Amino acid sequence: MTNRTIRILCVDDHAFLVEGLNARFALERDFELVGRLATAATLVEEVKRTRAQIVLLDIEMPGPDPFDAISELRRQNEDVRVIMLSAYIRDHYIEAAYKAGAWGYFCKSDEMNAIVEGIRKVVGGEFALGPKVQERVQPARGRKPGQDKAPKSRLELLTAREQEVLRLIGRGMSRIDIAKQLSRSPKTIDGHRELIMKKLDIHDRGELVRFAIREGLVEA
Repeated sequence: MTNRTIRILCVDDHAFLVEGLNARFALERDFELVGRLATAATLVEEVKRTRAQIVLLDIEMPGPDPFDAISELRRQNEDVRVIMLSAYIRDHYIEAAYKAGAWGYFCKSDEMNAIVEGIRKVVGGEFALGPKVQERVQPARGRKPGQDKAPKSRLELLTAREQEVLRLIGRGMSRIDIAKQLSRSPKTIDGHRELIMKKLDIHDRGELVRFAIREGLVEA
């Protein structure tokens, strides 16, 4: 990315957010919002048309799966760098974004200055995470997105069995009901729960339920 002007394409179905980003970018002499999309359906074509260098991409919006869109865009144009900008900070979203080849992940509630700084880091070849996301993961420094392990997330600390137990806890099931469903003893389930709480640094069942819902393991 050697061009002096940083050309940015925003893919988000919330017009108010896009207008806010546009107003903030206007304060940067080298930033230009070159296009807007409400879905990722024509992302590849719009990147070609606008010659965008940076794509700000939402996750929860109509149209194609955003992670598939990133992968396809990378196949078509390796020079374009995608930054996820989402209202949700979920471990599996962050991991999926990294594996798909995104160069950053920010929360929509992050300060605009942090987003601007993150864009500059990505242009400079760094993998950038917003302040709220940094609290949840340990970024893999010096590694190119899509080519190595994803940033370590709290959910990733759990085994498949522990994630299943957590999902059932999130559904409000009792230890006895979970034991019956998984064909295990209540004592075994208690052991899984203790390990889950230790790994996630969570200290009560209510917080476990909220974590499971927030991470999308169960329907809220």
